[in-house]
Amino acid sequence: MVIFLEALKLRLQLASGRQLSYVKPHIGENQFGCESIAYEGIGSTKKWERIESYDPKFVENIVQTVSRSLLCYAMHNLSDQQICGHVHDELIIECPENAEVSSITSVMGKSPDWMANILIRGDGYETNFYKKD
Repeated sequence: MVIFLEALKLRLQLASGRQLSYVKPHIGENQFGCESIAYEGIGSTKKWERIESYDPKFVENIVQTVSRSLLCYAMHNLSDQQICGHVHDELIIECPENAEVSSITSVMGKSPDWMANILIRGDGYETNFYKKD
C-alpha cells in the first residue's frame, strides 16, 4: 500500500492498483482530546459534511475495498457463467442442472497476481431460488 498526501486529497493506493481517496483531509483534535483525521464526505445525514475518522475505520475501508476487488476478480474469471447477481461476497449464478459447484468454487478460489499469496477458498451450494446459506 502506498500513501499519497496531496493538497486536497489523501489517497491510499492498494496492491490491486485501486485507490481510496479522502477529500480535504485534516489532522485535528477529536472530542476526546486526541489527534484524529477528518475529511469531507457524505455523512449520516446524506449531506456533504466533515467526517471524523480513526485508524480502525481506515483499516475497515481497506479490507472492504480489497474484498470487492477479489469479488470482481472472481466475476471476471467466471465471465463464461451466467452471473445474475451478487450480494456482498456471494455470486448468484444461473447454470444448467448438470453444472458442478466445485468447478465454480475452484475458480472463485484463484488468487490474483497482485495478491498471489492470499489464501482464498470458494464455497457454494445449489438451490432453485436465492437464499442465505
